[in-house]
Amino acid sequence: MKNIFRIFAAVVILSMFVPQTVKAGNDERRGTAGAAELLINPWARSTGWGGVNIANVRGLNAMYNNVAGLAFVDNIEVAYTNTILYGGKSGLNSGASINSFGLGVRVFEAGVLGVYVMALSFGDLPVTTYDSPEPGLNGTFAPSYMNINVGYAHSFTNTIHGGVVFKLATESTDNISGSGFAIDAGIQYVTGENDELKFGISLKNWGPSMSFGGTGHSLTMINDAQNTFTVETRPASMELPTCLNIGLSYDFLFDVWDQKLTVAAAFTSNAFLRDNYTVGVEYGLLNMFQVRCGYVFQPGLWTGDAATANTGFSAGASVDIPLSKKEGSNTGITLDYSYRTASRLKGTHAIGASLRF
Repeated sequence: MKNIFRIFAAVVILSMFVPQTVKAGNDERRGTAGAAELLINPWARSTGWGGVNIANVRGLNAMYNNVAGLAFVDNIEVAYTNTILYGGKSGLNSGASINSFGLGVRVFEAGVLGVYVMALSFGDLPVTTYDSPEPGLNGTFAPSYMNINVGYAHSFTNTIHGGVVFKLATESTDNISGSGFAIDAGIQYVTGENDELKFGISLKNWGPSMSFGGTGHSLTMINDAQNTFTVETRPASMELPTCLNIGLSYDFLFDVWDQKLTVAAAFTSNAFLRDNYTVGVEYGLLNMFQVRCGYVFQPGLWTGDAATANTGFSAGASVDIPLSKKEGSNTGITLDYSYRTASRLKGTHAIGASLRF
């Protein structure tokens, strides 16, 4: 009973950090937030079922869904994932891809430190200007988007785990740049005779507004008297895409071949988008093979008016390959793959690998 009261108190305290200006699911504010890439899940293992694993995500990739799951890193974990966004070069967004690299290290008996970097690439885009709007006449440029995340997770008891992530989002071109700072926080509660019932909640992207600066805000003009002057615009600040995630999962365990069937559900309250409702299922065999699928629902999805691309169906699979025969050792490598449908765009593929020591 004490644990239930503790987790309830933690949820209440965490929810109090949500800014009063947040209006969950407010469609009128759609597209007005900055650093929208903070809402892109870069990890193949969790995107295979739509990121529904708020309650039961484990390891380094938990730093996106719910940092509390980072506390389950045994010793050292290294992970990498490459995502071909919306079809990549064959899709509508030419050359769009994401590379993510992370490292998790247990630094205390009950504490794990994690770091990961997510970099977006859009390929070479044509330069167009007011005087020369035709593409292909002025060369190309390559925007740079990068998120740097540093987090810490702690196991307070065998059933309660929590953590926090400090993140820096940077966006730049050759003549303009901007950056934003945000904090994620999350908790997980595990209960049941075999830890089969899990509950999780995470608050993401809470922080001050961001704005842009650089020579791209200035424009040199010539008036009727042939005098040259420069006009500089004042950039407006943009709030970050804050969201609150609540998830629940349950494991059905079978002794034969160490089978496990996990069902999960999650609700995402978005400050600048419509709310999301996600359900998913994962099947595991011999503690080595997993297949999963999920469905992300958003109001307007079935009528062709979805506000987010990666909604609808998703699927994925993982293979865990042990590298040590020592009893109790978790040393091994995991290969992950996921596919997400994207309304009106080509689907998103992700493939990744993680190594545990």
